[in-house]
Amino acid sequence: MDIHEIMEIDKKHFMPVYSGRYPLLVDYGKGIKLYDKDGREYYDFLAGIGVNALGYGHPVYIKALKEQVEKVIHCSNFYYTEVQAELEKKLAENSSCDKSFFANSGAEANEGAIKLARKYFKAKGKDRYEIITADRSFHGRTMITVTATGQEKYKKPFSPLPPGFKTVPFNDLAAMEEAITDKTAAIMLEPVQGEGGVYPASQEYLEGIRKLCDEHGILLIFDEVQTGIGRSGSLFAYQEYGVEPDILTLAKGLGGGVPIGAFLARAEVADAFEPGDHGTTFGGNPLACRAAVTVLDIILEDGFLAGVKEKGEYFKRELQKLVEKNEDVIEVRGLGLMLALEFSDKISASEITMELFKKGFLVNAVQEHTLRFLPPLIVEKEDIDKLINAIEELF
Repeated sequence: MDIHEIMEIDKKHFMPVYSGRYPLLVDYGKGIKLYDKDGREYYDFLAGIGVNALGYGHPVYIKALKEQVEKVIHCSNFYYTEVQAELEKKLAENSSCDKSFFANSGAEANEGAIKLARKYFKAKGKDRYEIITADRSFHGRTMITVTATGQEKYKKPFSPLPPGFKTVPFNDLAAMEEAITDKTAAIMLEPVQGEGGVYPASQEYLEGIRKLCDEHGILLIFDEVQTGIGRSGSLFAYQEYGVEPDILTLAKGLGGGVPIGAFLARAEVADAFEPGDHGTTFGGNPLACRAAVTVLDIILEDGFLAGVKEKGEYFKRELQKLVEKNEDVIEVRGLGLMLALEFSDKISASEITMELFKKGFLVNAVQEHTLRFLPPLIVEKEDIDKLINAIEELF
C-alpha cells in the first residue's frame, strides 16, 4: 500500500484523535534517522516524543530483545522473572527510591503515583487526598491524569472531572504555599515541563517545594516521564537539581521503544500499598523489562551521560545564536537534550515544523510559537549542525 491508500484506511477506520498527521509512511530507522517507503531519510529530532533514547537499530538493544523474544515475551505477575528483579535492583541502585512498580505508560505510572500518595495517608488514618500540580503541566490522558494536568484544553471536553486536584502557577513558590491545606497529600511536578513548552523549574523553586513538603508532612512526586532516563544529562532530572522526590514516575525513554512505565518510591511510602491495592496484566513483562535493563546498561556506561550533557550544551548554544541573529527568534529554554525555541507571535511553530519536515527534519510544535527538540541521546554535533542550518535557511 502507498501513503495515500493508508491515509484513506486511517480516515475510515481510526478514531479521529490525531489532527495534522504528516504524510510520512515510516519504513525503518537507523541511528537517529527514519526512512520512508521511498527511501527518503529524515533526521528525527523528536525520537518518538522522547521515547527512542538509543535511536533506531542499536545493535546491543536489538540483540537483547531478540534473545528475550526467543525465551518469553509475557507471563503473569503471579510468577517471578529474573529480568524484572534486575530492573527493580538497577533503578533502586541509581535513584533515591527503594521500590518500584511497572506499568505500560506514563499516564499509568502517574495514576499509580497518585494512588500511592492517597493510600499513604489513608494508611496513617489521615484524610489527606488533594494533589497540587502546576499550570502548563501535562501528566497523561486518563481521567485522573487529565485532571492533574494544568492545561484547560485537555480538560474541558471531559468535565465534570474527578475532585481532589488543584493547579497553581509554575515556578511560583508563594502560590504553592498558599494552596496547601490540611487535605493536601502531595505536590506533583515536572522538573522541566515538556508539553507545556519546555519550561525548567528554577533551583530555588524546587528546593523551596521540597522544604514545603517537609514542613507540612506531604509527599513530593516528580513526573519524569519525559525528563528521565538521561534526557537532562543525568539519569534523572532531579539529580541535576539535587532535590529528591518521595515518588518518581518514568516511562518514554525507559524502554527505548518498547512500552513500559514505572513509579518508584521511598520504602516508607511504598510500603503503604498492601496486596490487592494495585496491579497490572502487562506491566513488568519480561520483554519490556529486558528493554529497560538494556537501555539503562547503555546509558550508565562511562561517558554516556557526560556526552548527553555536552551535546545538550552545544545544541543550546547553537540555538542561542539564532536568537541573536533573528528578531523573531526570541528564546531558548531547556535542559540537556530537551530544548525549545520560541518565536515571536509573527511566526507559527506549526508552519516552521512543516517547512523543516519538507527539508527532512522531524521536530514538534508544542505551543503556538514554540518548537520542541527531543533527539535520541545518541545524536551527534554534526546532526545538530544540519538542523541549525536548516532553521537558519528558513529565516
